[in-house]
Amino acid sequence: MKKSVFMVLSSVLVFGGMMTGYEGVAQAAEPKVLRINLQEEPPTADPGIVEDTTSSTIITAIFEGLTRLGKDGKLQAAAAESYTVSEDGKTYTFKIREAKWSNGDPVTAHDFEYAWKRALDPKIASNYAYQLYYLKGAEDFNKGIGKAGDVGVKAIDDKTLKVELTNSTPFFLELVAFKTYFPVNKKVVEGNKKWADEAETVVGNGPFKMETWEHKSNLTVVKNEKYWDKANVKLGKIEFSMIEDANTELSLFDNDELDWAGAPMSALPTDALPYLREAGILKTQPIAGTYFYRFNTEQAPFTNAKIRKAFAYAFDRKSLTSNILQTGQLPATSYVPPSMALNKDGYFKDNDLEVAKKLLVEGMKEEGITKLPPITLSYNTSEGHKKIAEEIQGQWKKNLGVDVKLKNKEWKVYLEDVHQGNYQIARAGWLGDFNDPINFLEMFQEKDGGNNDTRWENPKYKELLNQSALEQDPDKRKAILAQAEQILMDEMPIMPIYFYTNSWVQNENLKDVVIDGLGAIDFKYADITP
Repeated sequence: MKKSVFMVLSSVLVFGGMMTGYEGVAQAAEPKVLRINLQEEPPTADPGIVEDTTSSTIITAIFEGLTRLGKDGKLQAAAAESYTVSEDGKTYTFKIREAKWSNGDPVTAHDFEYAWKRALDPKIASNYAYQLYYLKGAEDFNKGIGKAGDVGVKAIDDKTLKVELTNSTPFFLELVAFKTYFPVNKKVVEGNKKWADEAETVVGNGPFKMETWEHKSNLTVVKNEKYWDKANVKLGKIEFSMIEDANTELSLFDNDELDWAGAPMSALPTDALPYLREAGILKTQPIAGTYFYRFNTEQAPFTNAKIRKAFAYAFDRKSLTSNILQTGQLPATSYVPPSMALNKDGYFKDNDLEVAKKLLVEGMKEEGITKLPPITLSYNTSEGHKKIAEEIQGQWKKNLGVDVKLKNKEWKVYLEDVHQGNYQIARAGWLGDFNDPINFLEMFQEKDGGNNDTRWENPKYKELLNQSALEQDPDKRKAILAQAEQILMDEMPIMPIYFYTNSWVQNENLKDVVIDGLGAIDFKYADITP
């Protein structure tokens, strides 16, 4: 049995200014409609298993966690109207506000307990389950060596949620604004295994509700009249199209058939960037994200760290960002982005051809081969990904004499193949879920971790990350995490390429779309005028 804990509530914070009373404002005859392109089919509308930005865009619109970012980029009350935290920082007690699901059911603390334990359940196989490992007993349950009842989340009653953490976690209130921590309606989820695949069965608690979903074509959400803060939701409808071609998307924007083109849902055509910049309509925002390639460390020749490093060193990132990408991206010689950098100078020299050639020779000798096997670089269908792959492919041929085949796949198929290890080199990107280096580094803590997919694991690396969770001194913790990142870059299971910026164009009459510093987009507060 768990020890009885006498909790001392040392601080109480009640979020203010969020409850909205009756506003006698006449509704417009026609709802305000926003037209956006998703580029790709969302793989799911289930917060418990979501792992991609396309699905996350939809899920953020139709669900809501305990907290949410406001227009000012600061955390605000959402499904929780207040919380208390114990003196040791390990126990949070959230008061759930009066709110309803889009089907009219009340939102309760039980919905959160159910959703978090469901995401941790090994049978669900959520690739983001590790985001819940901050909860007491969560990791053991997810790994099949613990019980759901020992996980540190409990609905005390309909409106009180008690959360126990393994260690004090300063960024926990940011975490509960993340998708894996969103609630789901137990009755809906258990009533239909495919509840998250069709518009008529998706039930959320957010500012919008799903109206239609024509797969691989379009999806619409409409204002959720049962949402607790509906008075602050200005849009009546958002129409999402699914057009893969970036030039077509920009053309539709030019023809006033879309109100937005580009990041974070898609990418602008690189050839159009100079024109858009000169026209003064290109918007650019640095974000905490890294574009990189994964190596499958269980497939030859990338079982060898020296060969992986040879490929990572043998191309010019500065040339790529300046001549191909053209929107202020920074070359990446580390994995953790600049906003939370552990080593501002990086861990290796970009375009270090002399060392790259030496490492390739040494690595091949260690493997007992005189010729590399056929190598394929996989990426999901996108004109931007294609151009980057072609550029790097050409540089590898020129600098290392290596022939690399390119293979593009539809997004959902691509994700499944990467998870199954059906690749040698694969494109990837990571946008921070919260503003702390651990969010980037923990992905590679476990060989079988949900978002690792490189099949790489290192005991010392794991030890350092575990040590960082116990270190309360910020400077010492940062030094520990820097040691871990050094190991990651020495072993090179991933190859950093550049740090992201978001670039897009938008209707000049559109305002208050929230894009946070991590690159996530939220339409709750958006407004558009004719």
